Amino acid sequence: MAFSELMDRVGSKGTFQFLNMVLLGLPVLGLANHYLLQIFTAATPPHHCRLPPNGSAGPWGLPEGPDGKPETCLRFIYPPNTSLPNSTQGATEPCLDGWVYDLHTVDSIVTEWDLVCDSRRLKEVAQSVFMAGTLVGGIVLGDLSDSSRFGRKPVLTCSYLLLAASGSGAAFSPNLSIYTVFRFLSGWSISGIVLSTTILNVECVSIQMRAIMSTLMGYIYTCGQFILPGLAYAIPQWRWLQLTVSIPFFVFFLLSWWTPESVRWAVLSGKFSKALKILRWMAALNGKKEEGEKLSVEELKFSMQKEISLAKDKYSVADLFRTPKMRRVTFCLSLAWFSTGFGYYSLAMSVEEFGVNLYVLQLIFGGVDIPAKFITIMSINHLGRHITQAGALLLAGGSILAIFFVPSDLPTLRTVLAVFGKGCLSSSFSCLFLYTTELYPTVIRQTGLGISNMWTRVGSMLAPLVKITGELQPFIPTVIFGTVTLLGGSAAYFLPETLNQPLPETIKDVENWCWQAKKPKQEPEAEKASQRIPLQPCGPGQDPS
Repeated sequence: MAFSELMDRVGSKGTFQFLNMVLLGLPVLGLANHYLLQIFTAATPPHHCRLPPNGSAGPWGLPEGPDGKPETCLRFIYPPNTSLPNSTQGATEPCLDGWVYDLHTVDSIVTEWDLVCDSRRLKEVAQSVFMAGTLVGGIVLGDLSDSSRFGRKPVLTCSYLLLAASGSGAAFSPNLSIYTVFRFLSGWSISGIVLSTTILNVECVSIQMRAIMSTLMGYIYTCGQFILPGLAYAIPQWRWLQLTVSIPFFVFFLLSWWTPESVRWAVLSGKFSKALKILRWMAALNGKKEEGEKLSVEELKFSMQKEISLAKDKYSVADLFRTPKMRRVTFCLSLAWFSTGFGYYSLAMSVEEFGVNLYVLQLIFGGVDIPAKFITIMSINHLGRHITQAGALLLAGGSILAIFFVPSDLPTLRTVLAVFGKGCLSSSFSCLFLYTTELYPTVIRQTGLGISNMWTRVGSMLAPLVKITGELQPFIPTVIFGTVTLLGGSAAYFLPETLNQPLPETIKDVENWCWQAKKPKQEPEAEKASQRIPLQPCGPGQDPS
């Protein structure tokens, strides 16, 4: 396509792309801190009922639970009255005087606002409200980023500032209600950062570098997962930890002024002078200054006149469902994104339940992403996006369901299955961000990514609420999480391959693709090629369905 040739002229894999990735990648280090923050700021330490004044923890103080430890939500009626009938002896009551927490282990919103016993669900609700913010932000900011008035960079810059302000505000919240409002705004801003970063990172590189750059950005997020346990261990006070992970985004807000706007968006939005300036800047940094100087607004308009004329049409969310191929892409991607977020956060936010040290397990959960993402980049470049995406979700769903058959007195095996499943879901995320940008055309790419990302936020928002069903039967959440993840993997099989294909510019480009693999010719060279056949434009007499 014309735009790919234009990028090759000024350099699509050079110093400019490296510096752009650094500017976009540094804030991604901090995103893991906010996504997984409540693992530490909402941790529940050992606790029991506070006894009445002059009470003691003797036989009339705290009853024992099935595990032989003091009950966390009940106490004996105190003081005992020997004149009462025998039927009342040993009667219990709720924790009327509050709770006593082991503050040597953790200080969190749970200990400050007593989110235990009857109020324990509020902890999960707080995380769901945060994910609801990412959901709403993905819908609103995706559309603003695609519009000709705003673009990718302004949305990114404002999102940095909002995350810094709302994250800091949460650290000073006087109660749970204010805290959840700030966390909602934090989630909103994170969607703007994720969407804009993904598009800006992919649109300025060559076709061959898309998978590599996308995976490198995933590795940067993984490094952020290593930072969080260290910060949480060094800063046990939840308010200071919340503030520490939020302040850096004020710096990222200032650095974002050096982040270049998307050239592709600028051209299709009619901002040719701005696009030309960025292209010359790109050429200079990549050692092709002379090629950059040769470019002109007229040449830019001529080389992309087809794309420009098509981009004048107005597009909305409805266009994602208007044509048969777009409907299929949107439905299958939506289910894949939903199941990935649903399964990922079911495991990521359940580290307290595996009986392993919280800080160590979080490091292991982060560490599994390193081999997972390496295997992903090898797979998507050789086997293709399609088989990688489906395989990652099917393996994840199988491992989650396998946890159901492992008894709770085998915490090591349960942890191994959870870590394997989390690694597969991390692979799914890495593939999905790249796969989605390659399947949706430029004219509606950010909107499509925003809607897709919205579904993973719906999944991550519902995951904490589904965990509450475990109070009915402990196995229910595991069965739901595993089954939905398997469905997402099945849906991915109905998506086409995009390996080594140019980014589509228009909806018509997607509709003209052939979705059925052609049989390769039996030649020595063909035998060495990838077993998956990429999408190709349909020729005369070929079936486009």
